[in-house]
Amino acid sequence: MAALGWLTPRRRSATARSVLAGEAAAEAARKSSQTIEALDALDVTAPPVEPEFPVAGDEHAAAFFDLDNTVMQGAAIFHFGRGLYKRKFFQRRELARFAWQQAWFRLAGVEDPEHMQDARESALSIVQGHRVSELMSIGEEIYDEYMADRIWPGTRALAQAHLDAGQKVWLVTAAPVETATIIARRLGLTGALGTVAESVDGVYTGKLVGEPLHGPAKAEAVRALASAEGLDLSRCAAYSDSHNDIPMLSLVGHPYAINPDTKLRKYARERDWRLRDYRTGRKAAKVGIPAAAGVGALAGGTAAAVALHRRRR
Repeated sequence: MAALGWLTPRRRSATARSVLAGEAAAEAARKSSQTIEALDALDVTAPPVEPEFPVAGDEHAAAFFDLDNTVMQGAAIFHFGRGLYKRKFFQRRELARFAWQQAWFRLAGVEDPEHMQDARESALSIVQGHRVSELMSIGEEIYDEYMADRIWPGTRALAQAHLDAGQKVWLVTAAPVETATIIARRLGLTGALGTVAESVDGVYTGKLVGEPLHGPAKAEAVRALASAEGLDLSRCAAYSDSHNDIPMLSLVGHPYAINPDTKLRKYARERDWRLRDYRTGRKAAKVGIPAAAGVGALAGGTAAAVALHRRRR
C-alpha cells in the first residue's frame, strides 16, 4: 500500500505565493464578468437606440400635420359639405354626385385634383354672400356632428407628444382656413394653415386669395410660417398621407408618412423616413370605409353633392 501513497492527495499549507495566485484569479474573474457585460451592451446585433423625439423644450422646433386622411378619415371639405346639405344650402338631388366623390376619395385613399378642385369651387359658390361669422358658427356644429369621431387616435397622440414637449403644432391643409382653425382648436393644437377664401366686410365673395393650399403651396406656407416664428426646419416634423405633400415633408428634418398612399410609401421607404399606419385589415378597411361600403359611403359622404351646385349655376 505504501507504494501507492503517491496517488493519495496530501494536505499542504498555503504559501504566500499560492495565496497571491488565488487572489489574482478571483480579481481576474470579477474583471472578466464586467468585460462580458460591457461587450453584451455593445453587441452590434442589438437594435440602435432611437434618440428621444420630440425633444422637450426645443422652442425652435414645431410640427406640421396634413389634415385629410392624416389627422381625419376622409376629406374635411366633404364633411363640411354634408353639414351644409343638412342645413339646406343645396338640394337632395345634388347628393348622389358628392356622395360618390367622397366614396372614391376614401376607397382610393389619395387626393384626386379634379375632384378636390370641383368640390372647392362648388363650396365657394355656395358660401358666396354668406357672412364669415355665420359659417364659423355652423362649422363648430358640423365638427361635432361629422368630424369629431373621424379623428385618427394614433395621429392625435403624435400631435399631443409635440404639445407635451412644449412645441407648437399646426394643421396644414387645402381645406378652408376657417374649417381648419375650428378643427385645430378642438384638438388643442396651435393653429392652422388653410386655403383662404376672399371676404369683404366679413362677407364671402366666392373667390380665393391666391390658390388652394395644396402641394407646393403647403411647403411655401410652412416655410413662411417657420421664418415668421423663428423655427429651425431641420428640427421640425411634418406628417402626411399623400405624395402631393412630399414638398412639405422634404422641408423638415423629421418627415413622417402617416397612412401613406402607394407613391408616398415607396418614396418614404427609399429615404428611410418614418412610417405610421393606423389602418387595419383589407384595403377598404385601411382607408376607413365602413363594413357596408356602399351604405357607409353614402351616409358618410353626402357633402360631395356640393360639386353639382356650380354646374347648376
